[in-house]
Amino acid sequence: MKKSIPVFGFVWLLQACTTPVNGSSQTINTSAKAKVENCPKPTVVYLPEIKENEDFLSRFDYHIRNITANQDTIKFQALKQDFVYCRSNNTWTVQPGTLLKELQPQNYQQSTKELVNPTYKNIEVQGKIYKYRVVQEPKFTIGKDGSITRPPVSNPSEDKVVFELITPNSKQVQKQTLYTRKDLQQKNLGSEIGVPIITAAVIHGNRIYWSISFEQGEGFSGIATVVNYEPSTNKFNVIQPEKLGAQKINDLVITGEGNNPTLWMGTQYSGEGNPYIPANGLVAYNNGNLRAYTVHNSPLVGAIPDKIRLENDSLWVGTGNGVCQVKWQAADNPQNWKCWRFAAMTKLPSQGLPLYNYLTNKTPSATLSVAKNEEDVEVLWWSFVNFKTRKGRYEVRYPQGFSVILNEGASKEKAPWRFIPPGKSPVYWQGWEWHWNGERFIRGFDEVASNYFGLGPTGIGDNKVTGDSPRNLNAIRGDLDLIQLSPTSTSVRYYSGWVDEVTVKPYLTVVPQERPKKVNGNPLERFVQ
Repeated sequence: MKKSIPVFGFVWLLQACTTPVNGSSQTINTSAKAKVENCPKPTVVYLPEIKENEDFLSRFDYHIRNITANQDTIKFQALKQDFVYCRSNNTWTVQPGTLLKELQPQNYQQSTKELVNPTYKNIEVQGKIYKYRVVQEPKFTIGKDGSITRPPVSNPSEDKVVFELITPNSKQVQKQTLYTRKDLQQKNLGSEIGVPIITAAVIHGNRIYWSISFEQGEGFSGIATVVNYEPSTNKFNVIQPEKLGAQKINDLVITGEGNNPTLWMGTQYSGEGNPYIPANGLVAYNNGNLRAYTVHNSPLVGAIPDKIRLENDSLWVGTGNGVCQVKWQAADNPQNWKCWRFAAMTKLPSQGLPLYNYLTNKTPSATLSVAKNEEDVEVLWWSFVNFKTRKGRYEVRYPQGFSVILNEGASKEKAPWRFIPPGKSPVYWQGWEWHWNGERFIRGFDEVASNYFGLGPTGIGDNKVTGDSPRNLNAIRGDLDLIQLSPTSTSVRYYSGWVDEVTVKPYLTVVPQERPKKVNGNPLERFVQ
């Protein structure tokens, strides 16, 4: 009896198969003077309207799918927007999205074809074409009824992920096994092999490197893998950093000498109903040594690096929350990071707006007024007020803040079953998905877990869902001050509130990521002690 692919895995594939593959070169003639007149003109890009059957979370999906560049600009492409950096004057504009169709989510027919018979991709090395792909063996087939199946494999050593390469002037396929189900199970990284994909192809020195990702969730997973090939010796080498385990590699660039390379990788996890879960952030791997840069221990502006671009001594790192330019030779020094974050803003009417201190409150708690010399306020999130009517409210910044005492405390015991990114405190509390920036707890767009199977994101407040009413949350992305924390209760001040959706029209912009003037210790450490 053949084994059918689970619905979860196929939904993941609809997205994963669209992952662009890096070209072999990311060099730009930076000696030529950039011209401001070649940069796009500023325009207003509003948050997209959500159609009736469309996922509302997509309006905050700024994960970078591709990076393109020329001597004048660097373009970070999300699904519906382009964030464009102008080199001549160090400014940003947001433009309507121009992501190529082949990099966008595929339809059912395209994804089915790609799963059963993955397309060979090409990479050119010294004028010669190498064809490559990654497959799962035994391979998938399509039944007459359109169902996707693969033969059952009783021996876990025969259920495997295989890299295939066709070299120039040859029709023969060379195969390299990357890992098997037995390997996966022995390392306690999963029970079944997730569908693999290639996320990057890079030429460095005399070798070609490929990074491998995979479907993850409901027991399906893989092993973080980079495979390289040396044409002169016709040999493969498989690299599997032990500290990455089952982390998915989103992208790969390489620095250093050909015989002593440093692999820079963007990492993440995913799971049932949560396509984006933070992992080790931006990783530098060299000869068995691994350094992780996360929102908890570095200036990294987003928790999940999606795409990386190498230009001379700089790495450009695109996340779902913003972009960082990093001098990779001294990345441990925070002064060598320059970061910007994505932000939604809206203009305030002169009379101000009624502000609610929690999502479903029917009585305004304050009036959000125009501050001196400021007509705009930052929009942080949107959420349903009622699932049936589909009406909602926007969460916005509120400098004065509100306070709340929660009948839920903190625990060190709940954290071990969760992955704890480097630099993160092992204290589980309602603000788990926020991170300490040295002044307050903050939460980027890509730190809000989708929680599709649990009726949406959680936050500070009452996280229960009742009937047509959503979670009655005080904050989803508002900054937090932790006032008091115990095993049974939490007291916080949160700097956001909610406004009716019809009163605002948010637009997107890019702003510098501000660093606290004074860096204080994480107050969660007192709870640990």
